[in-house]
Amino acid sequence: MPDKSSRIPGFYKKSIEERLKLVVDFSGLSKEEARLLFNMGNLGPEIADVMIENVVGGMTYPFAVATNFKINGKDYLVPMVIEESSVVAAASNAARIMRRDNGISSVATDSIMIGQIQLVDLPNPWYAKQIIYEYKDEILKIANEQDPILVSLGGGAKDIDVRIIDTAVGLMVIVHLLVDVKDAMGANAVNTMAEAVAPYLVEWVGGRVYLRIISNLADRRLVRSRVKVYAEDIGGEEAVDGIVAASAFAEADPYRAATHNKGIMNGVIAVALATGQDHRALEAGAHSYAARWGVYTSLSMWEKTPDGNLVGTLEMPMPVGIIGGAVKVHPIAQIALKIMGVKTAKELAEIMGAVGLAQNFAALRALATEGIQKGHMKLHARNLAVMAGAKGELIDKVAEIMIKERRIRFHRAKELVEELTKSKKA
Repeated sequence: MPDKSSRIPGFYKKSIEERLKLVVDFSGLSKEEARLLFNMGNLGPEIADVMIENVVGGMTYPFAVATNFKINGKDYLVPMVIEESSVVAAASNAARIMRRDNGISSVATDSIMIGQIQLVDLPNPWYAKQIIYEYKDEILKIANEQDPILVSLGGGAKDIDVRIIDTAVGLMVIVHLLVDVKDAMGANAVNTMAEAVAPYLVEWVGGRVYLRIISNLADRRLVRSRVKVYAEDIGGEEAVDGIVAASAFAEADPYRAATHNKGIMNGVIAVALATGQDHRALEAGAHSYAARWGVYTSLSMWEKTPDGNLVGTLEMPMPVGIIGGAVKVHPIAQIALKIMGVKTAKELAEIMGAVGLAQNFAALRALATEGIQKGHMKLHARNLAVMAGAKGELIDKVAEIMIKERRIRFHRAKELVEELTKSKKA
């Protein structure tokens, strides 16, 4: 029998059902597997089919709500979509501890995104740089002609920056177009403006243009969050000292900083998924910002106050939007925004920064005191119990026994489900 071919001409033109049948034939999926895959849940096939190409089905993640958040003196229920156990519980518990003094303070800067235009083969790059600055007003005019609606809302191209970088293929002139995208994430608007400006730059200074695209290092669009946590609320000064030491470890060591920042992103990305954000852009921006000084370090910092309490700060890029893209297409993203009562992209950024800081605190507190595994393993035990076939009250019973025995394994969960089911029937 000849090998099956993944070369399927016109696959994208077919209906979802036709594509799914081809996938079933290629991979040997069962009827039940195909039925599960075809279930689009709350998205629906019509919307799914226009969001991306070659759709054959859907995949559902849990949609949860973190409680207790008070941000800038206002109470929020925060939607989170994530598969990792304990993240939502940890965020909710941290937010409860952080409710004093009006909760978490969080401030987002203006929604400035950067469009990059790459100029190469310039005989006099430093001279070209000065000429480009002289054409600043013309550049901004050309850029803003591409999006009059954005301009009418107070946004649009606001400034330029010109950099010369030394690369493996010679000096390049990189023009940064600084665009206030208001309540959008901004990629489409910025890319359109960069492409419109590019040919004029060649006309004025020569050379050739290659890339004309947004930068995901959104260091002009930051969120800064801060909070004070009282020692008495977390077990005393010993807990404070442990968290400060854990923070210092992350500041000094990139191996630790990677996991430290991952904890922050657990919260940020969970809210991003719930609200239809470009979470890949958020990840890229966060980690590149953490390495902006040439060494990868932590995005947050925790310090001990003279009176023995704990203060924490977080600063990171937060390019999020409430208009355009998946956020407007996906019905659940709209519901998530409604649950929070969010009216602007700035407010959403402030919430996400606060969640990131709370999530970071929860992780550091667990690491510095009881260890991260206690909470994780409790939820992991419940997951294993479900995988082993436990239902209802049996889930917690199986999990409880495995935790007590310190044998949190799938085969043990299966044994316990069988034993307890038999004894119940008897």
